[in-house]
Amino acid sequence: MRQPVRIPLPDGSSLTATMALPKGTVPAAGWPGMVVVHEIYGVEPDMLHVIDIFAAHGYAAVLPDLYSHGTRIGCLTRAMHQFATGKPGRPAADIDATRRWLADREDVDGGRLGVIGFCMGGGFALAYAASEPPGVRAVSVNYGAVPRDQEELRAVCPVVGSYGGRDLGFVPHGSRLREHMRALGVEHDVEIYPAAGHSFMTDGHHPIAKLALFPLRHGLVRPAADDAWQRTFAFLDKHLANGE
Repeated sequence: MRQPVRIPLPDGSSLTATMALPKGTVPAAGWPGMVVVHEIYGVEPDMLHVIDIFAAHGYAAVLPDLYSHGTRIGCLTRAMHQFATGKPGRPAADIDATRRWLADREDVDGGRLGVIGFCMGGGFALAYAASEPPGVRAVSVNYGAVPRDQEELRAVCPVVGSYGGRDLGFVPHGSRLREHMRALGVEHDVEIYPAAGHSFMTDGHHPIAKLALFPLRHGLVRPAADDAWQRTFAFLDKHLANGE
């Protein structure tokens, strides 16, 4: 069941967020936890569905609204700049505040936390997971930006990633992520799906997808999505749910 929550920030303000918890009795050690970082479109129904998917799979999942600082336009502009430069200062701080809040919950095992991101959120999740110390044990990067310099990812935790082969803007990032992980010796599972475009893992209806100047081929591609989710959970369960 979803519930609205607020994530306290160091400056005394807070983030709006939505949480979903598994049904049933809380395990003695607590649930594994997942921070979900939304696409550029913000907290849309498909992103809320993601936390439902995680809750159904036995994870305590929380989706912070990175645009809940000030005006939406201002937040979007700042996030776009940080996304373009690969230096997600405030988003990284917000992700970390969310992770700390999640880890402090009595029904969550603070030692078994991960982060997953989509589109813009995929790049932010990867950057956060490469910080020192990362604070998470695994990261899932889905059609997100990857830095050119592999040294920026030297401290990253195990990575699972999924990209669409028809997503002309981001498919090079998928190849780059796989190459970086191989070069750095980081455990990873990165797959590029030839028939899929951008945002293929969730069922979203985004106006920007209709604009021809965005060569992303948006939209759910069910066979690719099903396989990507299966791989994602197999990887995350290994590092989080099963406690490896």
